[in-house]
Amino acid sequence: MIALRLALAQVNYTVGDLSGNAETVVARTAEAAAAGAHIVLFPEMMLTGYPVEDLVLRPGFRAASRAAVEKLAITLGDTGLGETAVVVGFVDDDGAPRNASAFLLGGEVVARYYKHHLPNYGVFDERRYFVPGTSLTVVRHLGVDIALTICEDVWQDGGPFTVAGRAGIGLVLNINSSPYERNKDDVRLPLLQRRAAEAGAPIAYVNAVAGQDELVFDGDSMVVAPDGTLVTRVQQFVEGVFVVDVPVAEASDSPAEVVGESLTVTRVATSVAPAPAHEAEPAPVAPRLSDEAEVWNALVVGLRDYVRKNGFSSVVLGVSGGIDSAVVAAIAADAIGGENVHGVSMPSAYSTEHSKSDAEDLMTRLGAHFRSVPMKTVIDDFVGMLSLTGVAEENVQARVRGTTLMALSNTEGHLVLATGNKSELAVGYATIYDAGSIGGFSPLKDVPKTFVWALARWRNAQAEAVGATPPIPPNSITKPPSAELRPDQLDSDSLPDYEVLDAILARYVDGDRGVREIIADGFDPDLVRKISRMVDTAEWKRRQYPPGTKISYKAFGRDRRLPITNRWRENG
Repeated sequence: MIALRLALAQVNYTVGDLSGNAETVVARTAEAAAAGAHIVLFPEMMLTGYPVEDLVLRPGFRAASRAAVEKLAITLGDTGLGETAVVVGFVDDDGAPRNASAFLLGGEVVARYYKHHLPNYGVFDERRYFVPGTSLTVVRHLGVDIALTICEDVWQDGGPFTVAGRAGIGLVLNINSSPYERNKDDVRLPLLQRRAAEAGAPIAYVNAVAGQDELVFDGDSMVVAPDGTLVTRVQQFVEGVFVVDVPVAEASDSPAEVVGESLTVTRVATSVAPAPAHEAEPAPVAPRLSDEAEVWNALVVGLRDYVRKNGFSSVVLGVSGGIDSAVVAAIAADAIGGENVHGVSMPSAYSTEHSKSDAEDLMTRLGAHFRSVPMKTVIDDFVGMLSLTGVAEENVQARVRGTTLMALSNTEGHLVLATGNKSELAVGYATIYDAGSIGGFSPLKDVPKTFVWALARWRNAQAEAVGATPPIPPNSITKPPSAELRPDQLDSDSLPDYEVLDAILARYVDGDRGVREIIADGFDPDLVRKISRMVDTAEWKRRQYPPGTKISYKAFGRDRRLPITNRWRENG
């Protein structure tokens, strides 16, 4: 056994920024080389960013990606980094679009590998874009046979890892852009342990830390030995280059032939002599984050990258004194700094004094900008002009607030944040185009109401633990939620207790369970039927909602695709 020093480059990228992403590769490779790394692993589609969606269909984009990887190899050689092997993801085109990785060394592209298993479920549409690879690339480097794989290859049975086991591989490299969702980190380790045993070799798994539209990539890079031992594991949501010594078997003089498998084996050898034997130094295993910490970090990364990558430097949102706007403001302050957050209180005739004072208290705690723009005169003029009453009058109050935020965005250049949550969006308990649903991004779009409260309590506890001021006013957490569009209005006037609502929605929306199944779980039949109807008839609202960070198995949007015009209703 010898030990190879690997560098796991758990880094960020921007979709379409090929030159900027290549600069990141060069800078991070320099860090890895300075630490004595033999090989540096970068995420899946590092050069192009992920997912690139229909950009893949453009021949010019594919050609630019191919040129970028060739140029990157030369740049690494010209900057004195050619002796450090680099594995990097990109989009290739060999007559068909490919999700590819390249092994760079000595100023050249030494080998390429094309992803075999293409995911086509949930948020993934890779069969729409790519053609699967039919060969496992094995590079003999430093006296070790190293197999190249990409993301989904590790999630599916058969294919690259079965072939790797038959081919006598010493090390498997698996580069990823694996989106975050709650509890996914609990699945990754046992999965990699199974694949390492299947391959009979250690697996080095690297993942990005980035936000891209609705998706967030959480890192969680690791190395797993063939006996299942966790060699190292990197903290989620932390960018950096993490070095680890990995004991590996030396290559055989007579490599095994593989026949009768779905993949052939393509073997490439570098001219670099075997690595000298040295004792592997132990590497750290990062502690696991709590559920609340994971989600909070995901929401912060998702918002931060959406703001910055789209050219904004500040955000604006309506602050009502309620829990949703308080949590969104706190996420924004953590993401881009309180000095770049602008909160607007827009009181109407039905706004309570504590709502006004809680909103101002929130922004003071965050070190953010606060202003109050009374709505009564505008609302009265609008209502009087059209003689509105009832729900129409209530909705005007909400929509005037949305228009106000958009006007401030146009005038001052802020990105408007929607403040609605998954529970209310699910049942359509929101006025379309109001302050809760309008804007460019919705941090809580995939967060159930009950978990919004849990996040608020967690974030305040984190602040208290280090002697800081809790960012969210306690009154915003404890008071009953209300839209305040009519006298003494409460959410409970129209909805069941959120604990009950979220339990039903978890089954109906996330779990795709039928009405009868949910009733069989002990829920009130009439309530289940009512909630299912509310969900089904609110699809038109959800289609017009801003994008927001995915944290669940099934988020509204690309995860859940239902027709707007639809007469099907669940029977119960």
